[in-house]
Amino acid sequence: MDPLVPALKRAVRDAAVVAAGCAAVGFAVNAARPTGSLPAVAREPYAILVPCPVLGGEALALAPSDPRIAQETSVIVDARSKAEFGAWHLPRARSVPFDYLEQVSKAHVEALLASGGSAVVVYGDGQDPDSGQELAKEISGKGLRNVFFVQGGAPALGAGGR
Repeated sequence: MDPLVPALKRAVRDAAVVAAGCAAVGFAVNAARPTGSLPAVAREPYAILVPCPVLGGEALALAPSDPRIAQETSVIVDARSKAEFGAWHLPRARSVPFDYLEQVSKAHVEALLASGGSAVVVYGDGQDPDSGQELAKEISGKGLRNVFFVQGGAPALGAGGR
C-alpha cells in the first residue's frame, strides 16, 4: 500500500470533522439570534448580481491657477473631512465631506442648486482617487451643471499661496 494513503485518509477525516464542527457552531449561533434565525434554505432566490448604480456625471478638471476658482460667482466646495476643512480651506468654501460609501445628502445638493452660482468648483485631498473629483462627479450626476474639480486638490491650492 502506498504510504501516502493513510495520511490522505487522516487529512480527509480531519477536514470532515472541522467542517462538521463549524456547521454545528453556525447552526447554534443562528438559532440563538435575538431577532430570529435565518432560514437554512432560501425561500426565494437571492439577487447576487445586482448592477451598481451609475452615480457620476461629468466634471471637468481645472488647474489650481484657473481664474474660475477666484470668481465671486463660483461656488467653492471642499470635499475633505471636517478636520481638514477646519485646518485650512479656501475663503467662501463650503464643507461637503465626501464619503466613498455613502452618497452626498439631498440637503447638500439642494443647497448647492439654490446657491445660484455660475460654476461649482470642488477640491479634495489630491490623492488618487481624489475626493474632490469623486464628489464633483457625484453632484454632477445629481443634476448640477458646470461642475469642476481642482487637479491636485487642496495641496495644489495651498502650495499656490491662495
